Amino acid sequence: MSKEKPNFVVEALRGTSQVFFMENALTGVLFFVAMAYASYASGVWATTIGAAVGVVVATLTARLLECTDDAIRSGLYGFNGVLVGAALPTFIAASPELWVLVVVGSAASTVVTAAFSATLTSRWEIPGSTGPFVLTGWLLLAGAYSFGGLRVTGDSPRLASDYVQGLSSMPAPIELMEIFFRNIGQVYLLGSWISGVIILLGVFIASVRAGFAAAAGSIIAMVVAIGMGANPSAVSQGLYGFSPVLTAMAVGVIFLQPTTKVLIYALLATVVTVFVQGAFDVIMAPMGLPSFTAPYVLTMYLFIAPKKNLAPHPHETVATHLVLHPAHVATVRGTARPAA
Repeated sequence: MSKEKPNFVVEALRGTSQVFFMENALTGVLFFVAMAYASYASGVWATTIGAAVGVVVATLTARLLECTDDAIRSGLYGFNGVLVGAALPTFIAASPELWVLVVVGSAASTVVTAAFSATLTSRWEIPGSTGPFVLTGWLLLAGAYSFGGLRVTGDSPRLASDYVQGLSSMPAPIELMEIFFRNIGQVYLLGSWISGVIILLGVFIASVRAGFAAAAGSIIAMVVAIGMGANPSAVSQGLYGFSPVLTAMAVGVIFLQPTTKVLIYALLATVVTVFVQGAFDVIMAPMGLPSFTAPYVLTMYLFIAPKKNLAPHPHETVATHLVLHPAHVATVRGTARPAA
């Protein structure tokens, strides 16, 4: 079987799509369209530019470090870089120093991704997923407070007590629809519900089953957050939903073979993620750092660890080389190529 000829643009676009576990260049294009729309609506293009720089630098770094070809072609070394590139301009004012940080951070995310692969994935067969992004993003954003050339501007997380608790009434259907899509868009730190629509469309193009899992995760997050009286501002912005969306996809259809038992297990994991999100918001607030996707990462690690009891996909020999478990195979499209 002949190997696929390397194509850097396709690799970068797949890396962009891998944020939602997809290996699909068209999906990656749509994700950039979603980012561009949010930038157009807000008039701030730094996030979209940062994401593009991030995925390019991360993928180039993987090539220079001679990481596994199959993993690079699948975009597995690009998605943490694209998130680092999108996150830093979201919380740090644009300046020449910021772009130096974006380049350094995106390159570092590839090294951290390889480190997670050589430890967490190789030893315990737990996918690193967006863990490298969380670690890299936290360190760089925390460090930004120490340098005069970097000005942290993003709203620092606040404690739940800083908000009026609970919703005075059930949100109108149109507001619920917007929250549903913002939950999805916020995975890319996008507050536009229209961007969420575009992203979900991209997921469905790559995998219908993964698309339904993302939608289910968003609905579950809304029900739990609103029902438990989470602060209405954060709920409305989609800040309680993006990590549960990823958890529902990862545990429900990506890393475990979907069965009735696994779906119930994924439901529990998704609900738990909402509470972990609230916990991280409180824990990170004194440090002035966002939680990023840490609630998803922690919950997914804990729920994937006992996967041998939950009928996972068969292992492949390439497992030790990928940051994500090889079970992440072409995102439930039935092919034998790693995707994720």
